[in-house]
Amino acid sequence: MEHDLPPVLSLDIGGTKLAAGVVTFDGLIHGWQITPTRREEGPRPVLARLFDLGRKAVAEAGLPEVAAVGISCGGPLDTATGVLECPPHLPGWIDVPVGPMASEAFGVPYALENDATAAALGEFRYGAGRGTSTMLYLTISTGVGGGSVIGGRLHRGAAGNGGELGHVMVRPGGRRCSCGRLGCLEAYASGTSIAERAREALAAGRASSLSAVELPTAEDVSLAAAAGDPLATEIWDETTWALGSALTDLVNAFEPELVVLGGGVTRSGAMLLDPVRAAVARDAMPPAARAARIEPARLGAGVGVVGAGAVAHDLLLSGKSDA
Repeated sequence: MEHDLPPVLSLDIGGTKLAAGVVTFDGLIHGWQITPTRREEGPRPVLARLFDLGRKAVAEAGLPEVAAVGISCGGPLDTATGVLECPPHLPGWIDVPVGPMASEAFGVPYALENDATAAALGEFRYGAGRGTSTMLYLTISTGVGGGSVIGGRLHRGAAGNGGELGHVMVRPGGRRCSCGRLGCLEAYASGTSIAERAREALAAGRASSLSAVELPTAEDVSLAAAAGDPLATEIWDETTWALGSALTDLVNAFEPELVVLGGGVTRSGAMLLDPVRAAVARDAMPPAARAARIEPARLGAGVGVVGAGAVAHDLLLSGKSDA
């Protein structure tokens, strides 16, 4: 029975933090651990600390022995071989066999998944997407990642890195994105871009209450916009326009029941959600616009660990865990 599946160890590798926990099939995290990544140390020292964090999570969880290890990390990566190919948030991490290394460290099979794709599965199974069949997920944070569930199945794409929804183009020839193209959604809606546009405007002499902040963040911009600051409002309006435009295209293409928005920028709440919902309702094809709800994510900071756990449980269910 599915509910009899044993617990799994989940490891989440971010650019600023590492997280670990033991996840049971009900989506609960046990023995939760978190520590700074310190990515400048390079892959082997960081992974050694990550595996120590995993051992600590297992010890503190006090549950039966884990049967697999799930690993969530930004791509590009090769899910079949467990290799991190060249993730931009981890400079210098080239062709790192994190899956086999984790399998050796813990003596169980591994499942490696793109972090946003894993988060999409976590939200679909245990969060805002429960009960849906077709769902899109976007995390709007340092960058903009995404994932999709179509007909109840996680979509990974032909090479295992499908779901890069942050690289939908919203303004051809626009701001340079981390992927190298000009005008992607990520170049306008990410927390990084929001902060960069504020700093560029201040450096160009624009008047704003943000000038009192040494290095304005996306949160500073959203708070200043809420208070009526003209420059912050201009930046925020461009942000919600870009996200609304991209979601309109995605809703037209996928016709999902639900779009889930997660990540730090969504903590602005209705300031982000209301104009984005209005844009999709106004601009998407009517049947798609009527079908799609746009809701905030529910799993919070643990979404990467829960998602990696869901991927590891799927490995056990698939019968491919004899490794």
